[in-house]
Amino acid sequence: MSAVANCEPLPVPAARAGSSEAWDILFRRYQLPLYAYVQELVGQEQLSLDLVQETFIAAARHLGSLREDRKFGSWLFGIAHQKCLQHWRRRSHEDPLEPGISDTTTDPGEIPGEALIRREQEAEFMDCLQQLPPAQRSVLLLHYLENFPMEEIATITGTPLGTVKSRLHHARRSLRAVLTRSTESHPAAPTP
Repeated sequence: MSAVANCEPLPVPAARAGSSEAWDILFRRYQLPLYAYVQELVGQEQLSLDLVQETFIAAARHLGSLREDRKFGSWLFGIAHQKCLQHWRRRSHEDPLEPGISDTTTDPGEIPGEALIRREQEAEFMDCLQQLPPAQRSVLLLHYLENFPMEEIATITGTPLGTVKSRLHHARRSLRAVLTRSTESHPAAPTP
């Protein structure tokens, strides 16, 4: 479920006033969607956890700058987006960005062969997703994974609405091309 899908009033004023209970509610509501977004962008579990933690720390420090309490979710995702961009900038100065593979555990009730196939498919998809430029990857994930409307994505990424629409269009086309190339280079094994 997406961060924007939950329509209950947010305890932002109480969090701004220093209420730990309010921060706990905000953290519980947004930690998983935010983690999923960051994980899909950076592809590394520990790094994603670190970036989510940095996001909440920055949010606590700068909550006074939030003008509309109802926009807390997109504001928080905007902070996470900036943290990911900062990470990529640091990495580009150190090493080339290496595509990450999720290191999450499998479902214990899953049949081992099915689990292996699922993980291979997830790894292939993540490899394809990692081939997209970060701006396209981010817009794609915000729209399809987190279900943010275009206007909110523009706010999160700090780009004009027209740019968001263009990036989403190009991201879909780029991902389709990458997936096609991947399929052509790794044809499915013949079935007996």
